[in-house]
Amino acid sequence: MKFSIKHMDPVKRRDACVVAGVFEAGGLTEAARALDEASGGYLSAILRSGDMSGKTGSTVVLHDVPGTSCKRVLLAGLGKEERAVEGKVYRDAVGAVFKALQETGTTEAALFLTTVPIGNRDAAWKVSQAAIIAAESTYRFDRLKTQQDATPTRLREVVLAAASRAEVAESRQALQQGLATAEGISLARDLGNLAPNICTPTYLAEQAKAIARNHRLKAAVVDEKAMEKLGMGALLAVARGSRQPAKLIVLEYWGGTKKQKPVVLVGKGVTFDTGGISLKPAAEMDEMKYDMCGAASVLGTLAAIARIKLPLNVVCIIPTTENMPGGNATKPGDVVTSLSGQTIEILNTDAEGRLILCDALTYAERYDPAVVIDVATLTGACVIALGHVASGLLSNDEELATELLQASTQAADPAWRLPLWDDYQEQLKSNFADVANIGGRAGGTITAACFLSRFTRKYRWAHLDIAGTAWKSGKEKGATGRPVPLLTRFLIDRAGEDRP
Repeated sequence: MKFSIKHMDPVKRRDACVVAGVFEAGGLTEAARALDEASGGYLSAILRSGDMSGKTGSTVVLHDVPGTSCKRVLLAGLGKEERAVEGKVYRDAVGAVFKALQETGTTEAALFLTTVPIGNRDAAWKVSQAAIIAAESTYRFDRLKTQQDATPTRLREVVLAAASRAEVAESRQALQQGLATAEGISLARDLGNLAPNICTPTYLAEQAKAIARNHRLKAAVVDEKAMEKLGMGALLAVARGSRQPAKLIVLEYWGGTKKQKPVVLVGKGVTFDTGGISLKPAAEMDEMKYDMCGAASVLGTLAAIARIKLPLNVVCIIPTTENMPGGNATKPGDVVTSLSGQTIEILNTDAEGRLILCDALTYAERYDPAVVIDVATLTGACVIALGHVASGLLSNDEELATELLQASTQAADPAWRLPLWDDYQEQLKSNFADVANIGGRAGGTITAACFLSRFTRKYRWAHLDIAGTAWKSGKEKGATGRPVPLLTRFLIDRAGEDRP
């Protein structure tokens, strides 16, 4: 889909479809008012008739509107006019617009929702969000079906309206950032949605190498033999029950200066999680293919910033393995030695994500990082605490936590901070090792992060628990691509780019 930005008159557009916003009780946005005046009150009559409610998410397609040059006018509801249009209302309206456009035969559209004032959001934000939402609306994952979608979208070109000529120049960079973010989201979704017999640790490593080739990144894959020499006993403990060899994937993007310390992203890559000897219930175990969505999201983020050519140094580290109940599998009660030298009593083999992450977090020390952020579908407790709306955020650094929260708000990819107090460390005490890998049911998300914090004392670190946000269950089952928007926005801001 091709995107562009223009300052334009909705009445004179000859597109297949012009999109304008309307409010409840017949209120019109500036673009809709221009169309209404040109048509002799045609739009107002439609609203008065009740054929269009104006509620958020509602749409109606009008054909051959008098006095206009376009084939169709699509009206999109923005809710009550007396309220300031909020970011969520805007996103919902744009989403509804692109869903409606897919159901028409239109090949091109001019979107004037980008000229509607949205709370404290600027034009660049509206443009970048529109690009991301448009790309998401066309996403399909049917590569494993013998018959692909028989009715692909016909929409080929979208022109985003700017309120002034000055806004056109201001929004161009935001459009490119939005498109790059959308590309990263799609990559993360594709990897997450693949069947686990296809997306193995070896496959994930091959895809990482392909990304490196496409974007001229430096790639390395550490195999199990090298892990043993390094002393990655925690990661290898998880891999012992599987016939699929574990990998430690490292991608390096050097877009900044040589003196600039890199941001390190660590993504959990358990390509299938049975729970190991502490076997999970059979129901919905198929969804454990999504346990590598942390890995998928950091790969998607790296691809996005490489496309933008962000002036920043970023290193991506992915520990990847299966967690299987084989005859050689780790048992509850086993004690292993991590790369850091700390010993771990494994009380539950289903708390495996923290085991592979702790060795990767120690490995990150060699890069003398500016900050380290790990991303993981780590705990069911996070789903109970925050549902499927916000990712959990825990950090040992106030400034870093604030940066991530600001990025989450800007990216419309919510995160919520949980405490990381030393009081919770008490739950991880072990009689037989330096630390236990679980701390009981109470505060499970927090104690999991407390475990990881023991391996991050040499640098500024944050942890994103995406167990509730990385995928959807039920009718819309599939990977979401989160938190690619949050991470990409964080890196753009950190690199000093203009903030959409």
